[in-house]
Amino acid sequence: MSDWQQISLGDLEAPVRRKPAAPPQGSRASTNDGYSLRPLGEVMRLDIQRTPMKPATTYRLAGVLNAGQGLVAKGEFDGGDTGYAAMNVLRVDQVVMRKLTAWEGPITVVPDEFDGFVVSNEFPTFTLGPELMPDWMRHVCRSPRLWTEMKNRVSGTVQRRKRLTPEQLLQIQLPIPPREVQARIVEILDAVDDQITALDAEADALDDLWWALGREMAAAVTNEASVPLASFCDISGGLTKNKKDLERPDLVEVPYLRVANVHRHHLDLSDVAMIQTTQAKADKLRLRAGDILMNEGGDKDKLGRGHVWEDQIPDCIHQNHVFRVRVTDRRFDPYFVSAWGNTFGREWFETFGTQTTGIASINRATLSRFPVPDIQLSVQQDWAGRLGAIVETMDSLRGQASSLRATRASLAAGLLDRAIDIKSAELEV
Repeated sequence: MSDWQQISLGDLEAPVRRKPAAPPQGSRASTNDGYSLRPLGEVMRLDIQRTPMKPATTYRLAGVLNAGQGLVAKGEFDGGDTGYAAMNVLRVDQVVMRKLTAWEGPITVVPDEFDGFVVSNEFPTFTLGPELMPDWMRHVCRSPRLWTEMKNRVSGTVQRRKRLTPEQLLQIQLPIPPREVQARIVEILDAVDDQITALDAEADALDDLWWALGREMAAAVTNEASVPLASFCDISGGLTKNKKDLERPDLVEVPYLRVANVHRHHLDLSDVAMIQTTQAKADKLRLRAGDILMNEGGDKDKLGRGHVWEDQIPDCIHQNHVFRVRVTDRRFDPYFVSAWGNTFGREWFETFGTQTTGIASINRATLSRFPVPDIQLSVQQDWAGRLGAIVETMDSLRGQASSLRATRASLAAGLLDRAIDIKSAELEV
């Protein structure tokens, strides 16, 4: 395990206290109970630096991620290879937003490593005034409150083509605390972000270890005899939607697993859909503990990936793009078969699957002949146990990171709106 330690609000120097929710924007009470609401145009200004595109000159292109998640490098290009006569230059600590689909929250503060990158004129830039700390504004850009305000001001008739103008952004009113309070908010939120980063890094390291052990397993049994999957498993597809079924009187509503729920070596059950089908189909497709779920296709990473169902949700069925593989021979361990499919199977399914318009897939016939080592059950269980122990720890870390992200979102909203108040002997706010 890593040597970082999780902090709590009680570990921080300045105590915090909760306040009642701030009144609606624009009310006088909001000025008294929270930080003063001010238009962004009072604390930052539109400031665009243009640079001409010159042939034989290399430029670095950037893109803005949604939900305030920052910038992404999109490669280098020659100025003679673009149709733009000029582009906007990014400068460190500026705010940059994407006008198109601004309701998705594409806004951020430019970090040091993106200073000098270029963007099209679809990305206006703004310079912060002395009242705003860039790091505080970086957290504001990750705030759903700001995205909602942006969404409420976009204009256009087609949803995906709606834009937010710089003038509309500068009209948004937000609570602006003193710089000293901004610094404290940054300190708190950065500390939480560091914890999330540490958890993610440790989980990623375990994922690398999982793959390394999977390769070790493949090498250890590579010379063993193999048997096709269908020789010891019952393989079936899932529910295919039929409009005529909805006209029948014996419909039942049941949980419904989709490709999005089935991941390599784990299941994401945080968003399981419900679907109506006939009682007969629900009975036929109902999952049992020990069933292996394997995806039919999608991108390469989805192809054949899956995990063992442990009856987490009663009466659950699966869609037609998810195969149910039910072991019928007790000489085979379902957790080993699943692990084998997730490791060795990744390249095998890619090799023997089909490609249609860039989408990879495997059909039932291909899956039926997937070769599985015919080795002793105890050996299977040993490999499955070792791989499963890594997955269990990795899932725990991912779960902690997910919970911490939810806590961070509430904490950020409270701090930015002053529903959570930072008090300090040195500050008279």
